[in-house]
Formats: sequence, structure tokens, C-alpha cells
Amino acid sequence: MKAMLLSKIAPITTSPLRLEEIEKPSPAAGEVLVKLRCCAICRTDLHVIEGELPEHKKLVVPGHQAVGIVEKLGEGCRRLKIGQRVGIAWLRSTCGKCEYCTSGRENLCEFARFSGWDADGGYAEYAVVREDFAYLIPEVFGDLEAAPLLCAGIIGYRSLKRANPRPRCRLALYGFGSSAHVVIQIARHRGYEVYVATRGQSHRELARQLGATWVGENAQQMPQRVDSAIIFAPAGELVPAALEKLKKGGTLALAGIYMSDVPAMEYEKHLFYERDLRSVTCNTRQDGIELLKEAAEAAIRPHVTTYPFQEANRALMDLKADRISGTGVLVVP
Repeated sequence: MKAMLLSKIAPITTSPLRLEEIEKPSPAAGEVLVKLRCCAICRTDLHVIEGELPEHKKLVVPGHQAVGIVEKLGEGCRRLKIGQRVGIAWLRSTCGKCEYCTSGRENLCEFARFSGWDADGGYAEYAVVREDFAYLIPEVFGDLEAAPLLCAGIIGYRSLKRANPRPRCRLALYGFGSSAHVVIQIARHRGYEVYVATRGQSHRELARQLGATWVGENAQQMPQRVDSAIIFAPAGELVPAALEKLKKGGTLALAGIYMSDVPAMEYEKHLFYERDLRSVTCNTRQDGIELLKEAAEAAIRPHVTTYPFQEANRALMDLKADRISGTGVLVVP
């Protein structure tokens, strides 16, 4: 099968992904083989490719927002059927036995493995996934609409939960990439006011189109204090500014898997009055199930820019340069 293979960690500007012919995977017991149709790209892919996340597997196929059709069932599979459409997400497996897995916190499992990092992912014609970690895709979504929901949507949804929104919430979003443009649609469906601070002009335009109450480049100019906030940009210097814009008792969630250093803060200015600062680590499968259900009910429609999957390097360069409004999706021929 054809796949975009990462053979060596390197800057994306050097086009480190190579189109290669590799062996088609075969599903082990409890796994299914998926013939892929598309795979959305993500900043986490960039962190893997450029080495901001440590190398877990040499010669890895990146990608963790893949949609395709079940082609073959491994031994013991009972939940899925051949021909069903499924999604493959970032969380690939957990141990199922540790204190985190047995208490509804499998996202913290010490033995978790991840698609496109620990094992080959979705930048390919085929992939395997554990049957119990594959998501059934609601029929209301086309393939291209579904792909961004499998990471951008799920992580955005968990970040929103971690931000502890209340009824009639004022919510601030810092950065307006793939996750944020899904979150704003959920938030508006729930009736929240949304305030967006982002540098990119096209991102600001999309935020306005999606119903933001206020959009600006400088977070300091945000006209209201907010109840909840999420930082999607991997910029630690935004944390003090975002905390300053929280009301008493407000919560700030940090959505990134990677973030630059957070500068020193003043307790009274940034954290006093029970302001909460919370990180986000991956997601549980329940998060994914809830997100797909609410997204279907709310008619969430991700904005996508498509690329042939063999042009993954160009797509990721566009992502890094903030030239994509919404989400980039690689289409498998």
C-alpha cells in the first residue's frame, strides 16, 4: 500500500514525509483493517514530525483523524461489521486495568498508545485499529466533515468540559485553529457568548462568520471579563493575560499537548479569587462518543481545505504558517 512515511525527524520545511510503498497491515486479534478515505491534519502531527514530541517509533506513518471503511475483522471482533464507516483517533489503546482506566480517566493511562506516534496512523491507504477504540461515524457527516471531529473536535470538546462552562457562559478562545472552530459551533449551539483572540486575519473572519460576539488580535482589548477560557495556541505567554480576563471563580483550560514555557505570575493578580488553571491531556473514548452525538445534533460542520494525501508536506507547511482556515484534510485516492 502507499503511505506517507516519516523516516527521520526534521523541520516540515524540508519535506520529511516520503511517499513509499509499504506492506499492507493485517489486523491482529481484536483489531479491524480499515480502508481509508481521508485523514485530517493536526498540529500534533507537526510536533511528532519536528521532534517536539520524543520519537516513539522509527519509520512511522503519522495521522490520527482518519475515516474509512472496515474491510477485514481480526479474530474475536464482534462489535463492528465489514462495510461500516469508522474513525481512527489519537488515543489508540489503554491498558484497561490501571487506577486511571478503572476510574473513568483512561486519558491518563501510563500505558496509553497513540495513532501516528506509537503505531502507524492515517496518512496511508490502510490502517488497523483496535475494534473497541474505533468510532462509528454518524450518517449526517460526510467523510471530510467527520475527519476533523476525531481530534480537533474531541480535544476541543474535552477542553470545553475542563473549562467548566456555566449556563449563559461567556467563553474566551485564544487561538482559532481547527479545534477552536469546532468549539465555537458547540458553544453557540448551547447559547454561550464567545470572545476570540487570534492573530490570523482569515481566522478572525471565520470566527465572525461562526457567531463570535467579539473578535480581535490583542487579547488585552477584550471588552468583557469571561467565565471560562481555553488557550489553543501553544504559547505559554498567553496564560497570565488569559487569567487576568477571567471573572472571579472562572476557569482557564490549556488545550495543547505542547506549550512554550509559562512566565512567572502574581498570585493576587492572576490566581486569587478562586480562578482555576487546568491542563488537558488527550481524551477518553466517552469524550469522543459525546462529541460526535452533540455535533450531529447541533449540525456542526467543520470548514475544510482538502489536499491529495501525497501532498501531506505542503498541507502541514500551510498549517504551520496559519494559511488554513478551519482544518486541512488529506484525501486518499
